[in-house]
Amino acid sequence: MERSGEEEELNDRLQTLDLSCRSAASGTGVAYSELFTHHKNLWEPSHPESPDRVKSIMEELKRQELLSHCITVQPREATEEELLLTHTKQYVDLMKSTQTMTEDELHNLSDKYDSVYLHPETFQVCVSAVGSVLQLVDQVMNSELRNGFAVIRPPGHHAQSDQANGFSIFNNVAIAARYARTRHSVSRVLIVDWDVHHGQGIQYLFQDDPSVLYFSVHRYEGGAFWPNLPESDSHSVGGGRAEGRNINLPWNKTGMTDADYIAAFQQLLLPVAHEFQPQLVLVSAGFDAALGDQKGEMCVTPQCFHVLTHMLMSLAEGRLVLALEGGYNLQATAEGAAACVRALLGGACPLLTPPTAPSDSALQSISQTVSALYPFWASLQTLEGGPLSEGRVIRATIHEQSKKPSSPTPSVTTTTGLVYDERMMEHMNMWDRHHPEQPQRISKIFSKHQQLGLVKRCQRIPARLATEEELARCHSVQHIEQMKATAGMKPRDLNKLGNEFNSIFLNNQSFTSALLAAGSCFNAVESILTGQVSNGVAIVRPPGHHAERDSPCGFCLFNTAALAARHAQKISQGAPLRVLILDWDVHHGNGTQHMFEDDDSVLYISLHRYDNGTFFPSSVDAAPDRVGVSKGAGFNVNVAWSGGRMGDSDYLAAFHRVIMPIASEFNPGLVLVSAGFDAARGDPLGGYHVTPEGYAHLTHMLMSLAGGRVLVILEGGYNLTSISDSMAMCTSVLLGDPPPSLVTPVPPPHHCAVATINQVIRHHAPYWRSLRIQIPESLRASLPSPKHRGKRSSKGKGRKSDQGNADRPPLPPTGREDSTTENLLDQLTQGLAVLDISHNSAIHSPVTSTPVGGARPKVRLSPEKVTCEGEVKTESDEVTPEQSQSGESTQPQAVAMAASESVVPGEESAGGKGVEPESEGACGWSKSQMSLELTCGGQTDTPLYVVDPLPWCPHLDAVKPLPSSGIDVFQLCQDCGSDAENWTCLTCYQVFCGRYVNEHMVTHGVVSEHPLVLSFCDLSAWCYRCESYVHNQILFEAKNAAHFAKFGEEIAPWS
Repeated sequence: MERSGEEEELNDRLQTLDLSCRSAASGTGVAYSELFTHHKNLWEPSHPESPDRVKSIMEELKRQELLSHCITVQPREATEEELLLTHTKQYVDLMKSTQTMTEDELHNLSDKYDSVYLHPETFQVCVSAVGSVLQLVDQVMNSELRNGFAVIRPPGHHAQSDQANGFSIFNNVAIAARYARTRHSVSRVLIVDWDVHHGQGIQYLFQDDPSVLYFSVHRYEGGAFWPNLPESDSHSVGGGRAEGRNINLPWNKTGMTDADYIAAFQQLLLPVAHEFQPQLVLVSAGFDAALGDQKGEMCVTPQCFHVLTHMLMSLAEGRLVLALEGGYNLQATAEGAAACVRALLGGACPLLTPPTAPSDSALQSISQTVSALYPFWASLQTLEGGPLSEGRVIRATIHEQSKKPSSPTPSVTTTTGLVYDERMMEHMNMWDRHHPEQPQRISKIFSKHQQLGLVKRCQRIPARLATEEELARCHSVQHIEQMKATAGMKPRDLNKLGNEFNSIFLNNQSFTSALLAAGSCFNAVESILTGQVSNGVAIVRPPGHHAERDSPCGFCLFNTAALAARHAQKISQGAPLRVLILDWDVHHGNGTQHMFEDDDSVLYISLHRYDNGTFFPSSVDAAPDRVGVSKGAGFNVNVAWSGGRMGDSDYLAAFHRVIMPIASEFNPGLVLVSAGFDAARGDPLGGYHVTPEGYAHLTHMLMSLAGGRVLVILEGGYNLTSISDSMAMCTSVLLGDPPPSLVTPVPPPHHCAVATINQVIRHHAPYWRSLRIQIPESLRASLPSPKHRGKRSSKGKGRKSDQGNADRPPLPPTGREDSTTENLLDQLTQGLAVLDISHNSAIHSPVTSTPVGGARPKVRLSPEKVTCEGEVKTESDEVTPEQSQSGESTQPQAVAMAASESVVPGEESAGGKGVEPESEGACGWSKSQMSLELTCGGQTDTPLYVVDPLPWCPHLDAVKPLPSSGIDVFQLCQDCGSDAENWTCLTCYQVFCGRYVNEHMVTHGVVSEHPLVLSFCDLSAWCYRCESYVHNQILFEAKNAAHFAKFGEEIAPWS
């Protein structure tokens, strides 16, 4: 029964993978009462903590027309029981007694505390302030609101369990954290405190509590700034089981800027927060670090407070509550609070003003805190330490762009543009109907958008044809004319021309389709830059990032993203527009890099599978040391993965450590995403494991740049379900939906990813100050060797999400005890971890990856060792393709099944016993009849054909008992009479031919919605919805019956 319950939990998780199952929470609550103005200093009327603080905020919210977009939340009084969650009974009773005290008594009692005043109405005001935060917590946790802001006073974060301190009577946020635990069973709360003073009251209350992660960034100056405590320094990290859960980032200079605070969030808070995976985020939102505040003496702008709030909205599925703390310049406090409310409402992030690089003092403080927390968080251990560049950056000075780009006053809400035209489906491969770059890629994505209601929420942007003059901004006239000529060519000439290039197919509609792809992006860019929409998504094909100036390449005819960048710069007014092109396609965008490698107005960042130059496009130009040339030096960033099967945690680490710091320092005016989804889980060519949720978080981070002007342009991605789910998730986030939680616990980055990230940092630290986080080498050396993440396996380390069960903490990092029940659960968890819910792709991703991802040349592997950097060390003279298994033994587990299109075992080339890989095409595509031969376990004569079956899938309940007549493996296809490659449906046991004959079983699967089928050729079981082979005990009866019918003997019992 216990196992059944766990299965149900995992099935619940599967249901949450679809966007349509996400919480419908909406609305931003603002809690305020005129009562909050009644707390005042009777003996010092000019006290800075005055009633005017909250009045000025409310007036500013009305002036900016924000309040009308918010939902008013009425405060309530916190109960004594709620106050006792953090305060002692004696202290609560004392504060209650102040209601009847005289002014002298109040004055005398106040003097017993540090920086506190009391008023006869103080107690009522304070319990209402606490109750306001609790009201917001209730409504956010119950999905009645998405987020909220409590405009309350007095502040709370200095208050301790038995004493008032620093203008604070009751600790509003601390009480809310405990309340969330007791009332809503929240097991992990993140408290972010950006008040310029350290919130020692919160630290004291939670320093031994592992359920609360407390982060405070504050002015310290070596202890010279109030509250003048040594425990406000970075060495105070919490105690006992909560060691590492207290994070103090002390500023030791005044004048800290937006860039300093943003660097702190990007490089310290967010990596740890994503690892912690909070279920609720509370902010002690003081605005005394704001520019103009006489107490803080910092230089943080309202725009920065907006960006910081946006960053936090990616956590806890957007469950975020801000509570006012300090802030004593009335105008600066009001504008800062209004900026936060605008962010909570979903307003686009504003452009930031220089300086955009963090100061040396900020980098020193961040490095100090990272070092203090380093032993406790795997996300911080991504930084390997060692000497980095110091002094001035050596890249060319970035062009100053116009300080006020042409755009209307920022809107409270964002509008997302969408461009799509089905005419782009007319570009197709006339010679290979199973080619992965198929027309249905864009129609399936658009259909998914329709299904989820995203198209209705977007503003449609019309497509248009690019002109030849526009194409000439990036391409030669000769190339344009050659592509144009294809419109009138005969099929034989088209085939011949396509074969002259690397992985190109052409038909008479290819040129027009490519013009539509580029022109559609031009229209989208124009809509974004003119403010008609805030951001956009372009569902276009063919892809573009491989196309060179003079030639097509890798499924790409014209370089769509490069052309869009040049078009944006052409139509922009004033100084040259700075453009970031972020390319997360699994293949390096060689064409884009070559077009901009000497240009400092375009920052090109590519995350791609590299495998030491063996993965397409198989060029050293994709290496991390290619940083750009001439004035473009430093503006070309290659995060080139070698080894490992990278997933969400690796991509997040790269964004936190490299991409966002560099991009923020570059400060673009437009972000273009070359959004290939072939690094997505289930892609047949990429072999990586990025989830739709992972792409959502990457998109959300990019939205903090360029005033939110982001255009997501489709590039590659060849699993129709994966690309549809992933791009829909990106669009959802562009529309303002919070990113869903990642699967927890988030695994640490792969050790090969760590090596790549640090390699990139070393190459680019001379050009970008924000990368210069210094970790002592001795610190890393003192840590025990990390347990490297290997292939997604679940031996003792099953991964569960807390999405379906909000009060369940992440699984501990230690292995679980062995038991039959838990081993069965391991199978389910492993199945979930590798599951790809899909029903369209005809290609299966093998367990091992070949030199050019996903292509399966017939190659015999010898025993080999794969180093972290992806080097292949062979022990024979045979040619060996790179195997990108992560961190585990390179000897795979043999599974007794082969793809039905496999080459006959034992067939060898005339060239000798070692067979050279056949030349592969772009993105690793080659003909489907190719297969991968593998020798393992000392068996040198008989090759094994390896696939990666799911040990479990959610559709196994569709398997029905065998019919009384059993299984006849010699039965012909019921539709066409073929005996070439037949399958039986495991639900109705009808027999039809496979996809490489007449596809009658595929048709049957679509019409009947029966997902699981059994091959008569190799007795493998395939699930159409998961797009994967499945190997599970439930299938044993059917496989055994088929084996007996075919060979006259039963197979070995299931074990």
